[in-house]
Amino acid sequence: MKAFICASLFCFSVHSVVAGDAVAIGYKYDGVWTAVTYNRSSTPKGCPHYHDAVQACTFAVRDLQVRASDYLVRTEIVGQSDRTSYVAVAQGKAIAKNKDVTAVGRGTSQAEADQKALALLNANGVTENEQIVYRYFSYGADSGAHQTTSLHAQRAHVSKAASHM
Repeated sequence: MKAFICASLFCFSVHSVVAGDAVAIGYKYDGVWTAVTYNRSSTPKGCPHYHDAVQACTFAVRDLQVRASDYLVRTEIVGQSDRTSYVAVAQGKAIAKNKDVTAVGRGTSQAEADQKALALLNANGVTENEQIVYRYFSYGADSGAHQTTSLHAQRAHVSKAASHM
């Protein structure tokens, strides 16, 4: 009984300190990506649309299964965070590696998040088709229940998976 109580308290305390968002990518059998999506906490801690990191990962993978159900073979979480931040998801092609690269940048402003995502692409040898595919704001564990905002997710221009073979 003591073990159950201690485990319950541990789970409750872990659940109450993590929150935020997750970015997931789905792959076809040949290793080519077929879909990229994210899940975020769109409201502060204590509100209805607040997710912890585990929930955000689960929701993002579930979304991939719906979007790419015919071709989805494998999923991967390429980024997740427990902090309140602006987020940018960028993709590009690393010609020398013959590989598509997805990078997630985070910052205190959308411009900072964009710059970090593009810098990560550059650091991974991306030389073509660099673009931001998603921009959003996510509440984390450090958000308060009484904050309000009118920040909304934006979907940037998304390249077609077929062109990345």
